[in-house]
Amino acid sequence: AGAGEDAFALPAANLPKALNTRFFEGQRLFNLTWVVAPSTIGQLDGRGPTFNRPSCSGCHFKDGRGRPPAESGGAMNSMLVRLSVPGAGPRGGPKPHPAYGGQLQERANPGIPPEGRAFIDWKTVTGRYGDGAPYALRRPVLRFGKLAFGPLGAKILTSPRVAPQLVGMGLIDAIPDDAIRRRADPGDRNRDGISGRVNVVWDRTAKRLRPGRYGWKAGHPTLEQQIADAYRQDMGITNRLYPRENCPPVQTACAAAPNGGQPEVSDRILADVTFYISSLAVPLRRKAKDGTVRRGEALFTKIGCAACHVPTFRTGKHPTIPGLSNQVIHPFSDFLLHDMGPGLADARPEFRATGREWRTPPLWGIGLVPAVNGHRLYLHDGRARGLAEAILWHGGEAERAKQRFRQLPKAARDALIAFLRSL
Repeated sequence: AGAGEDAFALPAANLPKALNTRFFEGQRLFNLTWVVAPSTIGQLDGRGPTFNRPSCSGCHFKDGRGRPPAESGGAMNSMLVRLSVPGAGPRGGPKPHPAYGGQLQERANPGIPPEGRAFIDWKTVTGRYGDGAPYALRRPVLRFGKLAFGPLGAKILTSPRVAPQLVGMGLIDAIPDDAIRRRADPGDRNRDGISGRVNVVWDRTAKRLRPGRYGWKAGHPTLEQQIADAYRQDMGITNRLYPRENCPPVQTACAAAPNGGQPEVSDRILADVTFYISSLAVPLRRKAKDGTVRRGEALFTKIGCAACHVPTFRTGKHPTIPGLSNQVIHPFSDFLLHDMGPGLADARPEFRATGREWRTPPLWGIGLVPAVNGHRLYLHDGRARGLAEAILWHGGEAERAKQRFRQLPKAARDALIAFLRSL
C-alpha cells in the first residue's frame, strides 16, 4: 500500500479482483451518512435517536486515527467517552450508567435532547531524560456540561478514547484464539516483569466466552461484533447483534422516537462493511533497510518493547476471506492486557480488564498517521504529542522498558523513533 493520505484505505494486495466491487461497496457504506427515520432512503435511515457521529468515517477519517479537540472546550469529533458505574453488567461487561448508558451521546436527532457534552483540559507533567534534556507531557482532565438527565454522580467511571486506525483488522480476526492464549503469562512465570492476561469476553454470535482482541481493552472477540457495537453505540443504529435502541429508561423522548426498522442496519450492510474493514491493506514499511531504522529496531527489542509489542504472528483460517488465512503478519502486539501503571489508568474495568490494564495496541501503520490524519497524537486518549511522549507515558509492566528508553542517548532515542515511523 502507498504512503500518502489514502494509505489506510487501500485493498489488500491479494484481494481477488472479483471482490473489488464488494470492497468499494463496503467503502461507500463506511463513508455514508445515516439519516433520521422515517426517510425515503429506507435502508439507510435509523440514526440515533442519540449518537456521537452519523457515519463510520466521521470518527475513522480515511480509516485513520481520531484525535482530541484541538482546543480546550472543543467538540469531540473523533473521540468519545465511555461511561459505567461500579459493578458488572451483562455477561461480566461494564455496568452502564442508569441514566446515560455506556457512552456519552453528545448529539441527537431533532426534538431529542442530547445527553450532554464532554470537555478535555490538559495538565502538564514534566520530566527529564537521562542526559538532562527536559520534556513535558500532558495529562487529560475530563469535565462535563449540559447534562440533560442529572449529574453523573460521584461513582461515575469514565474513559475517553480516540478512534484507532483500521488497517489489518481482518488479519487480527484470523489469529487463532490459542495463539493469543499461548502468549499470556498472568503469573509472570518467567520473571521478566511482563504478565500479559487474556481478556475473556462474550461472543454474541457464538454464544460463548472467547478471548477479546478488539478495542482499547480487548472488549470484543470479533471484528463483526466490534463494528456492530459501534453502529449501536456510536451512531444509534440497531443491528442483529445489538437489536435494542440505546435509550436508558429516563430518556423517554429517545424511547418514543421513530426507528428505522428492526434491525436498522441489515445483515448485508453489516457484512459488507465488515468485509471492507477486513480487507484494508497493512501499509508497506518505509526505509526498512535504512541504517538508523535498523538500529532503532534492534533497540526496540533490546530495551524490552517487543516483549508486549510482539512483532510476528501467523494467522490461521479466516472464516470468510481465504486471502487472510495462513499469513505471516507483523502487528507488533500480543493482543493481551497489561497493567500500564497509574499514569495511564482510567479506573474503568471492562470484563476481566482492570482500570489499569490496556490491550497492547498494534503498531503497524503508526508511522503514517501524520500523512493520513494530519496529526501526531497517540495513545488511547490522544494525550501523547508524538511517539516519544507515548513511550514516556508507559508504566506498570512497561516501566522498565520506559526507563531504558529515557536513559538512552538522544541519537539512540531518535533511532528508535525512526524505526516506529517506518511501520
